[in-house]
Amino acid sequence: MTKRHPELVVMLTHNDETVENAYEIFDQCKHSKAEFWGFKDTGLPISQMKELFSYMKENGKKTVLEVVAYTEEECMKGAKMAVECGCDILMGTLFFDSINDFCQKSQLKYMPFVGKVTEHPSVLEGSVEEMVAEANEYLQKGVYGVDLLAYRYTGDKGRLIEKLVAQVDAPVCVAGSINSYQRIDTVKTADSWGFTIGGAFFENKFEGAFSEQVDLVCDYLKTSC
Repeated sequence: MTKRHPELVVMLTHNDETVENAYEIFDQCKHSKAEFWGFKDTGLPISQMKELFSYMKENGKKTVLEVVAYTEEECMKGAKMAVECGCDILMGTLFFDSINDFCQKSQLKYMPFVGKVTEHPSVLEGSVEEMVAEANEYLQKGVYGVDLLAYRYTGDKGRLIEKLVAQVDAPVCVAGSINSYQRIDTVKTADSWGFTIGGAFFENKFEGAFSEQVDLVCDYLKTSC
């Protein structure tokens, strides 16, 4: 079977918050090779979020809202925001049955966190085996996939990615702190569904204008490790 390359999810976020000029940056990148675009639920008023997500869709992009929240009330607020914005995918939130039910009724693809996620910026704890079991439990309840904060993990990051992707038959998005081709190679080798990059583009880790970095990474994904 031919191995597909992972999807790059471009996040218009820096330091875990949506940047104020997210619309202008996307406008410069609207013809980029990346299909998935998104940002976090903080940093912009809801009116600007809706306008930007609409513009992304007009340009043929699939849209993602990532919510870093830990209480059921905050997570549900983020889920409702994603629906109001017409998003395709809700990434993040701790898993709650109420949010899963809401997403299914709203036809919103849900990719919750796995593991013990705390703090801002997030820290991920827990055993690999526990996270695999947790992810598969969520899949049985109908989630689309999972949001894996692998590079925020306190343990062996490479082993976590490898084992979880291998043992979870659904999209796994490796989110947060991917800032080098070496880390992209780890994601590629594991055959992850996708990964996010936000801050690394703003910090010019891949060299060039924002749009140039996006396309460089997209081209790199099509090469072999």
